[in-house]
Amino acid sequence: MTATPWLWAVFTIAAAFAQTIRNAMQRELTAALGTVGATQVRFLFGFPFALVFLAVLLVASGAPLPRPGFSFWPWVIAGALTQIAATALMLAAMGERSFVVTIAYIKTEPIQVAIFGFIFLHDTVTWMMAAAIFLATAGVIVTSTKPGGMIGGMKPTVLGLASGGAFALAAIGFRGAILSLKLPDYFMAATFTLVIGLAMQSVALSLYLSLRRPAVMLALLRAWKPSLFAGFMGAVASQFWFLAFALATAASVRTLALVEVLFAQLVARYGFGQHTSAREAIGMVLVIAGVALLILAY
Repeated sequence: MTATPWLWAVFTIAAAFAQTIRNAMQRELTAALGTVGATQVRFLFGFPFALVFLAVLLVASGAPLPRPGFSFWPWVIAGALTQIAATALMLAAMGERSFVVTIAYIKTEPIQVAIFGFIFLHDTVTWMMAAAIFLATAGVIVTSTKPGGMIGGMKPTVLGLASGGAFALAAIGFRGAILSLKLPDYFMAATFTLVIGLAMQSVALSLYLSLRRPAVMLALLRAWKPSLFAGFMGAVASQFWFLAFALATAASVRTLALVEVLFAQLVARYGFGQHTSAREAIGMVLVIAGVALLILAY
């Protein structure tokens, strides 16, 4: 299956929008379920929807299930585990600071993705792409700072930056898994990898919660109605992320994904009643400029 050169950008923007909604839902669930319980929502309740996506694709294409080689498994395991850690760190950071500022801390991720992508996948980054990454990242840093230091103290800063690093490693792991399948149909490669990754994450966290925090696991199952929607939006977001990873470098995808900061502003304003400061607005302009430069680089 061939793809037009700009299709990865469409997938990325759709993923960022769906992820913003999912993050907001998870933030609301954290108070009742705790960090680990809310983290499990995106995996356990997203997995059934990923299976539906794969089933529809198999029926529509008539293609058989992929048979991954040995190289697929280290990549997908690394992606699955680091994404669990990244999501837990993200939700912990959200408990320390406002929704939009937390997203801004986490979105310092693209520079780390570019470095990891070059080291592990040999993804190239042109000078124009590098400039776009730095410009957009500068935007989220401006959004996250104020005269005299970082907003919210050291703890949310460390949690947010650590989450961004873990998300960067997860992106590299999943892109590596998708590419290792060497399938001509990028839809199948992305969807199959998503199902395997979510299966691993759901099982790992279900075992942990059942053994160490059974009360949280029960509370999670009781909260199935809001969790189901959060899981659906998480599965939709992940589906689009994986499609984008199949077509473009992880650094490009995660830089364009900074449009999520703009979506987060809308959610923060209309969903949580938080207002955007002048400094945050300047940061948004830098993000938009970086994203525009990245599109021109392609």
